[in-house]
Amino acid sequence: MTRKKMTTRGDSDLHDDWGLFGRPLFEDPAVRSLSRVGVVDVGSNSVRLVVFDGAARSPAYFFNEKIMCALGADLPQTGKLSVTGRARALSAIRRFQELARGMGLEQLTAVATAAVREATDGLDFCTEVLRETGLNIHVIDGLEEARLSAQGVLLGWPTARGLVCDIGGSSMELAEVSEGEVGRAITSALGPQNLKAVRGGKKGLKAHIKDGVEELRDAMPGDYERLYLVGGSWRAIARLDMERRGYPLTVLHEYRMTPKSVMDTVKWIEENDLEELRARTGTSEARMILVPEASRVLKQLVRTFKPVDIAVSSYGIREGMLYEQMPDRLRKRDPLIEACRFAEVKDARMPGFGKALYEFVSPLFKSANADRQRLIKAACLLHDVTWRAHPDFRAEVCFDNATRANLGGLRHRERVFLGLSLLHRYKNSRDGTRFEELFDMLTEKEIRDAEILGKAMRFGAMFSVNKPNDVAALKLFPQKKQLELALTKEGDALFGEVAESRFQSLAKSLDADARLKRKKSVRAEA
Repeated sequence: MTRKKMTTRGDSDLHDDWGLFGRPLFEDPAVRSLSRVGVVDVGSNSVRLVVFDGAARSPAYFFNEKIMCALGADLPQTGKLSVTGRARALSAIRRFQELARGMGLEQLTAVATAAVREATDGLDFCTEVLRETGLNIHVIDGLEEARLSAQGVLLGWPTARGLVCDIGGSSMELAEVSEGEVGRAITSALGPQNLKAVRGGKKGLKAHIKDGVEELRDAMPGDYERLYLVGGSWRAIARLDMERRGYPLTVLHEYRMTPKSVMDTVKWIEENDLEELRARTGTSEARMILVPEASRVLKQLVRTFKPVDIAVSSYGIREGMLYEQMPDRLRKRDPLIEACRFAEVKDARMPGFGKALYEFVSPLFKSANADRQRLIKAACLLHDVTWRAHPDFRAEVCFDNATRANLGGLRHRERVFLGLSLLHRYKNSRDGTRFEELFDMLTEKEIRDAEILGKAMRFGAMFSVNKPNDVAALKLFPQKKQLELALTKEGDALFGEVAESRFQSLAKSLDADARLKRKKSVRAEA
């Protein structure tokens, strides 16, 4: 695929008056064409339509529908696409074209991977689709598939470093990622549909997989501490790992496994009834059929490449196609902050106040590292986006929004930290909520820091009629255990009973004494 050229403004235009936040790029005409993009992925197992919409750097899934067609199911035996699969795929694509017209999309971008490119009737299928639906399918080779999948990982993890492994039905691809770039890539026939045709029983299959993975290792001899897993079969295994462990946050993106956990789960899958596991995890029958072979491949990958950490990515080839169209300066943006800023513009009562709120609470977090600072920014941007929810449920909606929403660049414990801080934005106490088991993912210090951030935002919101730092300023003296609030005359007028109560609650969480000062101006001190 050819990378789309885009005209952009110079980076010097991005930072005037925006400080640490940077100018929002989703408002830039140069990237507005990315506001709604439709992609059809014709895979060996499924045919899917994804329509991306929202913040250009971290788009939301406006529409996402998958039909399990199993196009490649008969490929190992016949060399052709499944007859039933072809009919189902054509029907799905007809539907997707009509849906796209209804959404006002001018065109869909469609790609086909291993099954279509390897089948002797693959070209005939593409011709039929074009004739019947008007959709032109681009059949990509294995290396291009590997590159696009790796770019999908970079969409969610701009700083990703390691080896991306994308498993489909008929193939498996590997690609290096580091410093925002895709390096070497390789493709193989180690897809679970192909593996079902391997002869020699379990012993023959084990030897075949071992030989295949070792060939990949010879071609990719680097030291990869992290393995990024892309593909439905990997996600199904990750969901089973969660079930085995009793893991409380069933969000697959950014889920982490250790090599030992992978080995334990593969053994657990082998020892249990697949139908029972399928029912417990809600996995489709068509997907679960491929899990035994895929789990054996994963086991061998871990043994051969010896990663320290295994991360699951919900982003893959479809997201990689979107990443392909992004200008470089957009790629470098933080997907979390861009998504939160878009949510603020779309849903907050006072768009833009999140930046002012961040500046107001910042004196409490001067020692926070860069990772914590970005979470503080994100929380401030999201602090008011659920205001339409009933007041009794805003805290819960906030928590759910942070922990389960499509936000890139967030580890699970960071999701819980963000959610807990937003919960405390609307509620002093976290006791008795239905999320308590998730709090165990954080340390006591992280729980306390999230509470302080939430209460700081709760207090800062009391000055939302103006920029808080124009009328009030916080200052923390850790050694003296003192929290000072400087107020101007205007700020004093805003400092009513509720504000005072919230200030005292914040000071208590900081284990500090609350102190008030009246000033003509607080900006210089802030």
